[in-house]
Amino acid sequence: MNNLCADIGFRSVNHIGEELCGDHIDVVEQSDDSCVVVLADGLGSGVKASILSTLTSKIISTMLAAGLSIEDCVETIAATLPVCSVRGVAYSTFTIIHLVNNEEADIIQYDNPLLIMLRGGRNYDYPRTEMNIGGKKIYRSRVHLRENDVFIAMSDGCIHAGVGMSLNFGWDRREIIDFMEGIVDVGYTAKTLATMLLEECNKLYNYRPGDDTTVCAVRIRRREPMNMLFGPPSNRDDCNKMMALFFAKEGKHIVCGGSTSAMVSEYLRKPLRAKLDFTDPEIPPTAEIDGVDLVTEGVITVNKVLTYAKDYLEDNRSYEHWSFKKDGASQIAQLLFEEATDINFYVGRAINPAHQNPNLPITFSIKMNLVSELSDCLRRMGKRIKVSYF
Repeated sequence: MNNLCADIGFRSVNHIGEELCGDHIDVVEQSDDSCVVVLADGLGSGVKASILSTLTSKIISTMLAAGLSIEDCVETIAATLPVCSVRGVAYSTFTIIHLVNNEEADIIQYDNPLLIMLRGGRNYDYPRTEMNIGGKKIYRSRVHLRENDVFIAMSDGCIHAGVGMSLNFGWDRREIIDFMEGIVDVGYTAKTLATMLLEECNKLYNYRPGDDTTVCAVRIRRREPMNMLFGPPSNRDDCNKMMALFFAKEGKHIVCGGSTSAMVSEYLRKPLRAKLDFTDPEIPPTAEIDGVDLVTEGVITVNKVLTYAKDYLEDNRSYEHWSFKKDGASQIAQLLFEEATDINFYVGRAINPAHQNPNLPITFSIKMNLVSELSDCLRRMGKRIKVSYF
């Protein structure tokens, strides 16, 4: 067993004028270290393409995750998908990345642009074996994983970007490789890599995509634990137990809340130094305690982090706001979204007397809901989450 994990991120833009995307991505986890990622591109665009791609990705990901062969998957798809009355065919192209124990990638490709693999920041020409299943030419590859390997799967909307507009013949695979080689070494997350490539495609379309366009990035990285403390325990006798468990954990430590930081300061016997610089007028300033990586205010700051998390899971538009700023919410977002792979929450159930003012919109239930919603968002980002209540 190695200490690697997969960071998976994807984004799509719809064919201009369409409400639904004809591409679909499914990620099915088999275990903590194995998963199946499927990018399917339905024939045409709109509702019909969306149905084709959704069925294809669901069928393949579910069957492969259950241990069935690719031959069985393809035959099932051929027998299941409805036939197009215009073209007389029924299929959705697909790219499959099956990560096994975070040690090996089994890559299966049918009619999508060939997957790009970057190793050491440069294009890696991985081996491909041609197969014929049900009259369909399918490529299969097996690659032993290394830290910082990056896989880029895409629908054909990427290589068609700019056809007859900003480019005569579209954006070919070699040019996409050159673009990705220029940014991959910076250390961006998979979601950010997918966002940057998709934005470039959208720009080549002059923001009027002539095809559904989807990018899925998978980055192999080392596990990075993170710990976040939010609120004192309901029973003050549990303070030392809570603190001992929190600081015994490997990784960086984030403390949120005024009462919480005062409790940590007392436990560590280190002074709490408040900062007065409001880098963002909407977010209370941070503080410092020796032995703690980040000290922030509580509910207001964490609520902003939740807003960023929801946006990150959608179109990632807020990235340019929080990725470089130094306010408490931005720093937490950087640590949780970009650095962390395994996050331990230590949540105190004590009721803050300051929140009992009927003129304040902060209640105990809001605080608990914040933790629940943020945990759910982080799980959807692919993080391992553990929440402990005190």
